[in-house]
Amino acid sequence: MDVLWRPEHDHNVRPALEQGDIYRPDVLEAIEAKIDGMNQELRDLSLNIHSHPETLYKEVHAHDTYTAFMRARGFAVADFPDMPTAWCATFSHGSGGPVLGVNSEMDALPGIGHACGHNLIGIAGVAVACAVKAAMEKFDISGEVVLLGTPAEEDCSGKVKLLEIGAYKDMDACLMCHPAPGPLHSISLSSSFALVRYIVEYSGHSAHAALSPWEGQNALDAAVLAYTNISVLRQQLKPTNRVHGIFSGQNWAPNIIPDNARMEWIVRAKTTADARSTAKRVVACFEAAATATGCEVKITEVASAHELRQNATLAEELRNVVRRRYGEIDYEWGIHSASTDFGHVTYAMPALHPGFSIPSVPDGGNHTPGFTAAAATEVAHDATLVVSKALAAVGARVLTDEGFLMKAKASFEEDKKARGAPL
Repeated sequence: MDVLWRPEHDHNVRPALEQGDIYRPDVLEAIEAKIDGMNQELRDLSLNIHSHPETLYKEVHAHDTYTAFMRARGFAVADFPDMPTAWCATFSHGSGGPVLGVNSEMDALPGIGHACGHNLIGIAGVAVACAVKAAMEKFDISGEVVLLGTPAEEDCSGKVKLLEIGAYKDMDACLMCHPAPGPLHSISLSSSFALVRYIVEYSGHSAHAALSPWEGQNALDAAVLAYTNISVLRQQLKPTNRVHGIFSGQNWAPNIIPDNARMEWIVRAKTTADARSTAKRVVACFEAAATATGCEVKITEVASAHELRQNATLAEELRNVVRRRYGEIDYEWGIHSASTDFGHVTYAMPALHPGFSIPSVPDGGNHTPGFTAAAATEVAHDATLVVSKALAAVGARVLTDEGFLMKAKASFEEDKKARGAPL
């Protein structure tokens, strides 16, 4: 596989910076030098996390590994009592100044490990925070950088809970990134889908399936009907909308009318408003299946995620740094049809969440074994360091350019008016 950026295979060979093309070239050079100098330790950290996959809210090894790493590099580390695997690493310098937030995700997927590349997202957050810290110290930049270790992204709940408990409340802006398959040498500023997730439980009455089936209310039939209802509904949905789910049950047997069935469903659309509108129609499918079978139904919304709202000012700065220094920007690839709890962060403050492409096998996109393998390759590591440098440059400008930060906040308020209040 080819590498994602040029010049190939050498982190320390870079084209000369052109004065005037990039804000504070001296700061970017310090950022690049710091991340290049951390290359091997970041690689070791990534492979360590990759080889110890942990699912949502069980990221104990990742928590301990990341917090030890950040503490050894001069960050103050704290935990969140209500979220045992979440953590916060903070560095302050000087007096006052803005607060820059950065996120590192940690969780893996059941059975297929780091098939969404969260090991790469984790080290990207570390690289950005450490590089910004180095620049703050070298150039006497006042401010604070806060790296959050965020659990349970895969069910879109970790960052939402961290927002609720105030982990983001002091941040002026927040940054992170995410890998995906796509064209080489590309960093993406696409959005993502909003999401609503449900658990649906049908309760019926068991009976002998041959001797007296009329005595039963078949909860499995209810689940099958709900699945069929939604399949029919898809014909009337927008091409961009997504509805997908599974069902299961306890103590099922072919000679017993099942008295229980459990379903998990996800509704996605380009905006939160559209996702909520579609979700109402999906809920009607659940309810209709209960009515038809005589079963009781319990419908519980367990998670939601807003679409990504890339801050226009932060995005333009990233675009400028990337195109002048590292490669290309696109607005199509990334995680445009996936969802992330970072969408809630973009609704709360100026925030940026670029995607970056890593090579994978055919049909080996996110959430496949092929992507698990891709997330451990050296080329994926190289790509992670490139986007980390660009993000750190954006973060350094947040801390050093008051006018730029004010513009980013104004962009956030303009977008807030355009999208309206979340439903």
